[in-house]
Amino acid sequence: MTAPSVLVRPAGLTDEQRWSELFTAYRAFYRLPPDEDVVRRVWSWVADPAHEVSALVAEVDGTVVGIADYRRFARPSTGTTGLWLDDLFTDPAARGHGVGRALITTLQEMAAADGLSVVRWITAADNATAQALYDAIATRTTWVTYDAPPVSR
Repeated sequence: MTAPSVLVRPAGLTDEQRWSELFTAYRAFYRLPPDEDVVRRVWSWVADPAHEVSALVAEVDGTVVGIADYRRFARPSTGTTGLWLDDLFTDPAARGHGVGRALITTLQEMAAADGLSVVRWITAADNATAQALYDAIATRTTWVTYDAPPVSR
């Protein structure tokens, strides 16, 4: 039996409902509290061609089964621009069929076509399933990530 064919394309306005379902599931996977305002806000960014955030969707047999939200970012240390993959999620029923790989490969092709220097992303340290794919297609870095809250003076 062959794996189903994965079609990756830019998210369009008709993808709002399915993108929202997958983005909500992505947030739940990372134990973020449900928040429809966040989902609507991020979709408004995706739907706005002037906003820095864009999205790809992956279809199998005409059904959207994966999303990748991304944006360009400046890399002052190298004097280049890269592509940052913010959110990658595949419907659990479609996992293991190359959806995540197809989305990342498309981002790599886009970066190459635009002369960008890297496609970069982070994942949770305990996300071993995703890391198996990531280790096969990318180089794990030694960088450690920190988050600091904004502070008013």
